[in-house]
Amino acid sequence: MTFQITALPEADFAPLFAKTDAELAAMRACRRVVADRPGAPCRISLEEAEVGETVILTHHAHQTGHSPYAASHAIYVRDGVRQARLAVAEVPDVIRSRLISLRLFDVDHMMVDADVMKGTEVSEALAVAFARSNVDYAHLHFAKAGCFAASAKRAG
Repeated sequence: MTFQITALPEADFAPLFAKTDAELAAMRACRRVVADRPGAPCRISLEEAEVGETVILTHHAHQTGHSPYAASHAIYVRDGVRQARLAVAEVPDVIRSRLISLRLFDVDHMMVDADVMKGTEVSEALAVAFARSNVDYAHLHFAKAGCFAASAKRAG
């Protein structure tokens, strides 16, 4: 079964870059200059931010379905980038290069399975997951930090 990974839309985060540091802090966010690469994976472009680039580290509710699994965590976003538009079955390098926690959910936003794997194994794991009738969508997390990376749905 095929799948498609979806990045976050830039419009949701663009206003953050015009805010002052005090305004960001009030929103549980802050401006950071990237010191290491890899180290600041952008959830909009699904690419690594470059050393010296300014990013926003912000709190993001990624699991908003009405269930016990509602969740949020910190994410990095870059200014002036477009939402990644990945091809069916494409897994970006920012995911392929990391340890990933894959979480599978049903239509009621209940977790039906989860696993941790090398990013190079994500494509096969998603294909198998979406062959199951009880899997509606998946969330990918960077396993070490635990933060949301992207979502995936059955393609087609």
